[in-house]
Amino acid sequence: MLEKLFGLKEHNTSVRRELVAGFTNFMTISYIIFVQPSILSQSGMNAGAVMFATCVSSAIATFIMAFLTNYPVVLAPGMGLNAYFAFEVCLGSGLPWQEALGIVFIAGLLFFILSFVGIREAIMNALPTSLQNAIAIGIGLFIAFIGLQMSGIITKHPATYITRGDILSTPVLLSLFGIGVTLALIARRVKGAILIGIFIAAIANLIFGVASFNGIVGMPPDPTPTLFKLRIPNIFTKLELIPVIFVFFAIDMFDSIGTLTAIGYRAQLMEAGKLAKARNALLTDAGSTVGGALLGTSTVTCYIESAAGITEGGRTGLTAVCTGIFMLLALFFEPLVKIIGGGYPINPIIAPALIVVGGLMLRSVNQIDWEDVTESIPAFLTMLMMPLSFSITDGIGFGIISLAFLKLVTGRRKEIHPIIYYFALFFVACYIGDL
Repeated sequence: MLEKLFGLKEHNTSVRRELVAGFTNFMTISYIIFVQPSILSQSGMNAGAVMFATCVSSAIATFIMAFLTNYPVVLAPGMGLNAYFAFEVCLGSGLPWQEALGIVFIAGLLFFILSFVGIREAIMNALPTSLQNAIAIGIGLFIAFIGLQMSGIITKHPATYITRGDILSTPVLLSLFGIGVTLALIARRVKGAILIGIFIAAIANLIFGVASFNGIVGMPPDPTPTLFKLRIPNIFTKLELIPVIFVFFAIDMFDSIGTLTAIGYRAQLMEAGKLAKARNALLTDAGSTVGGALLGTSTVTCYIESAAGITEGGRTGLTAVCTGIFMLLALFFEPLVKIIGGGYPINPIIAPALIVVGGLMLRSVNQIDWEDVTESIPAFLTMLMMPLSFSITDGIGFGIISLAFLKLVTGRRKEIHPIIYYFALFFVACYIGDL
């Protein structure tokens, strides 16, 4: 049956190899089970319900990917957009989390429609490669900055706005310990390094009394506090929400396209430079965001960490099925999630993972053309403005506006897609409206 479903021989793999790859994928991405409730609970959402939505949406999306494309690709709520959801959209703008989920739903539906009719290619080609990479890097810096604040390494200052925290305080020392352990595991290429780092940090925090023990195994959490609780906002009376929808939509789309392309090359799934089942994969990604919003979690997307399972030999959807099963089994560990995800604004257990994950997202910095000022300055502003303004939207806005301006004044306006100029005017109008 497995051979008929997944074509194991055709892909030169075996059941054992696929199972090992699936477990490796789970170990690599399972940190999101602990990080997601910790971040989204800051917006007022119930942490247990978010954990349920995280595990179930990830499992369902991964199963669909497996059977619709036969790709060894795992999906889960994406890092970066979860922080944007909680810290900027909800806490920063004061939007209720129910309406924020409604925006995620709209963005996912828009992505699904465009993927279905094939318009995504035009939008995919609109942003230059340098700006796409800058957005990913800026989100990484944004996540790392949040982690530095949660660790206590960076704190408020009345004159300089931010400054170094008390290095000798217990939370900071525990955070530094967690960062060191996680980085050491990654450097030694240990599978599931981030997850293991979280566990070791949790043990250290329990020993020093920063965290409290609530048990390990329990019944699955109650999903009802967030299940189907989204509210669709009236974007015609709240025009300021349109850029927010654009951010959720654009980042999800470009991130999924980049991830699928990278995984396609890694797993030798490309045919004549194209992913044969790209449309089905993107439809799965977009539909998963819609489903995740209904369940009660932020944007669900393809994970680049799927490459870990591919490195272990995973080549078919059986790898993804195995990962999805482990995500469902994780529902029985809610007490453990409470230990790890509790504590805000200081959380020395989760903070190291955020800092390290943010740092790993900077790996594409060499893909930016630093010699071309019309490319490098917009990329620089995008990366810089996200953490400093505490806004992914502002980072993208400054990047697009400066890109359009520099291409125009240098007589190189045809080098970028006309839609960039429309987006630039749109962001300018938004900023003028705030005056």
